[in-house]
Amino acid sequence: MSVKRSLWLFLSLLALGVQAQVPNAYPGQKTRILFLLDGSGSMLATMGNSNRWAVAVHLMGRVVDTLRTVGDVEVGLRVFGHTQPNEKHDCYDTRLEVPFEPYNHKKFLQRLGMIKPLGYTSITQSLLAAAKDFPEDPTARNIIVIITDGIEECGGDPCAVSEALQKKGIILRPFIVGLGTDSEEFRNAYSCAGRYYNAESPEQFQKILGVIINQALNNTTVQFNLLDAEQRPLETDVPLSLYNADNGRLLDAYVHTMNGKNLPDTLYLDPILRYRVVAHTLPPVEVGPVEIIPGRHNTVPLSTPQGDLEIKIGGISKYGRLQAIVRQHDSTRTINAQMVNTVERYISGSYDLEILTTPRLYFSNIPVKPNRTYTIELPAPGQLQLTLGRDLVGSVFEWKNNQMVWVMDLQGNMGKTLYPMQPGTYKLVYRFKGETRTLYSKQQFFTIQSGTNTNIAL
Repeated sequence: MSVKRSLWLFLSLLALGVQAQVPNAYPGQKTRILFLLDGSGSMLATMGNSNRWAVAVHLMGRVVDTLRTVGDVEVGLRVFGHTQPNEKHDCYDTRLEVPFEPYNHKKFLQRLGMIKPLGYTSITQSLLAAAKDFPEDPTARNIIVIITDGIEECGGDPCAVSEALQKKGIILRPFIVGLGTDSEEFRNAYSCAGRYYNAESPEQFQKILGVIINQALNNTTVQFNLLDAEQRPLETDVPLSLYNADNGRLLDAYVHTMNGKNLPDTLYLDPILRYRVVAHTLPPVEVGPVEIIPGRHNTVPLSTPQGDLEIKIGGISKYGRLQAIVRQHDSTRTINAQMVNTVERYISGSYDLEILTTPRLYFSNIPVKPNRTYTIELPAPGQLQLTLGRDLVGSVFEWKNNQMVWVMDLQGNMGKTLYPMQPGTYKLVYRFKGETRTLYSKQQFFTIQSGTNTNIAL
């Protein structure tokens, strides 16, 4: 059954007062829903033909009764502002009335019917206390549904507390239902704490509760469009990682795939979460926070136009595993160490390369264009064969424009050593170990040609 059809069915049955078979998209994973209910005196204000409290109790009771049919779901009830009169201004008047446990729906309904609204609105302290109401279970989805008609009266910051609890992974983003409070002040106070809904009538409140329960229990379809240079979703075969944007935790990882219709494949994601999405292109591309809309198919675009960079070397290379350090143009951050004689894909742009030859070769501002291949062909190396009859200390320098440019220090041990080197003119500066005078230093020019050995015996 689709998410949209499940949502429609649940809302229809709920409106008719029929017990609905609510689908649960998280079988085997516990979902705990804590209703955080405002029990302050203002809840006695009129709503429809009744008052806010009576409407809340009636509709919450129907929802909880419906949830009895759903496996892997537990409910709990915390109420605030209901044990002390308003004039006491008790900011710690909050109590867990029904703790989480399996099949506690009857207890929930009984206890809910016994509570009467009385006192002060203290949502911040209630949120802090609610964090301890959930059993320690790192695999569970902990959801808070706040139902209130007033803003914080105790000077606390519900948004800061909600954000802290989400970052710690204690709860998912809360739902906040405002009863008859559609004001800018109310929205500003609570929109930052979670997903905010306003209910001006019992009918709106009923519909909102249905939407919340379906978001709590159903996944939503999402496709990630990796866009090419013409904004077409044709890029693919890229690893994707999904993070919780509120606490930074890795949620899952995929390899982007096209389905049988050559469209980006569909995933099913939790609509309660906000996501940070990373496409592991070179360099990576990310978007976030991404908030998906429940009950509809979502598309998330990422701009990932790519081209190819080919680096190859002619002739027979003596280097073995030769690499090229790739950086974005005018940046010091390494993006990739690409093996020579390979082709890699990069986000279109300009790149600087440092080839780990001897001496190193540098290429600046290399253009990588969408759906095109830029090829760099390196000259084949030659080889210096150095045979030492005595140990020495010394270095090899490249001779350029009448200047000595350091290339490498020599091992200096007696015997034969082979050094693959790029074609060019070089100068060897050395002194045998044991010589105690600087004037005994020696110099020798030599040339390296592609594919040939240059022998020097000292």
